[in-house]
Amino acid sequence: MSADPEAPWKPFSFTEAAASLRLVPTAPVPEIARGPKVPDEGYYVEELADGMFLLSDGTYQMMFVVTDDGVIAVDAPPTLGHNILRAIKGVTSKPITQIVYSHQHADHVGAMSLYPQDVPRYAQRITAERLRKLGDPNRPLPTVEFDDGYTLQSGDHTLQLDYKGPNHAEGNIFIHEPKRQVLMLVDVIFPGWVPFSNLAVSANIPGYVTAVDQTLGYSFEKLVPGHVTRTGTRKDVEVQAEYLADLHKTTEAALSSVDFGEIMAPVDMSNAWAVFRAYLDAVAAKSADELIPRWVDRLGGADVFTLPNAWAMMEALRLDYGSLGPFGIAD
Repeated sequence: MSADPEAPWKPFSFTEAAASLRLVPTAPVPEIARGPKVPDEGYYVEELADGMFLLSDGTYQMMFVVTDDGVIAVDAPPTLGHNILRAIKGVTSKPITQIVYSHQHADHVGAMSLYPQDVPRYAQRITAERLRKLGDPNRPLPTVEFDDGYTLQSGDHTLQLDYKGPNHAEGNIFIHEPKRQVLMLVDVIFPGWVPFSNLAVSANIPGYVTAVDQTLGYSFEKLVPGHVTRTGTRKDVEVQAEYLADLHKTTEAALSSVDFGEIMAPVDMSNAWAVFRAYLDAVAAKSADELIPRWVDRLGGADVFTLPNAWAMMEALRLDYGSLGPFGIAD
């Protein structure tokens, strides 16, 4: 789009936006955010416990379980693609006999069509409903649906599939092997890192925050989080809970402490959306300015995603928690 000198607004320049990311250096990634080096093959396999394996490309993760009866595959990120089948064959000659959907998002399950079509596929009911509506051939429909929970038994392995309410996605589940102390929960915990942008682009922010506390209710030694560089521990969950509590407290304070009059001085008050954007952006910026120095040395990406995370928390505070700031109940 070419700029019109008579236009009252400046067109967005995506080239400038991309360049700005190169010009503004990011903070060093703290050691806690670093994981194993990814081999030249583009993936690595880590044995979590007896028969339980993590498969990762350094950013995305999935899990597979080798049982006496066959292989249970949990998720299929497209970035791993055919490496999933290579990795499983590198561990066992047993066939894939069961498939589990953690939730419906394509970045984690968009390669499910690589698995055999004639084996059971398990998903929470809401996830199954979303998949039916999406009609994506790369995400075959589940054959077994459940509401609150399902116990998946295969040989000596038991996977407890628990649904505790909406969080990152409406049907996102906890996948627990209690005997081997392994827990999988995707897109909620980010070991060594702040949450992905806008609190992991979660469907339900209060549910997402609650899911972090629910994670601590499980007994586990290894956590498969779906992202980023390594598996997680209970300490990682506790640190993320601390970050979220700080984010909540700091953003809630900013909702009422920013100078509304000063922010609105240059704004066209007849433009309702301009009024809201000026106020909301100011709250998020004030929150991020306070939070980043406290977290930049503790969690990876604090300088990158704390601003959008503050924005998401601010909207949850206004719309879900009822902290309305200057847009409260009128006299």
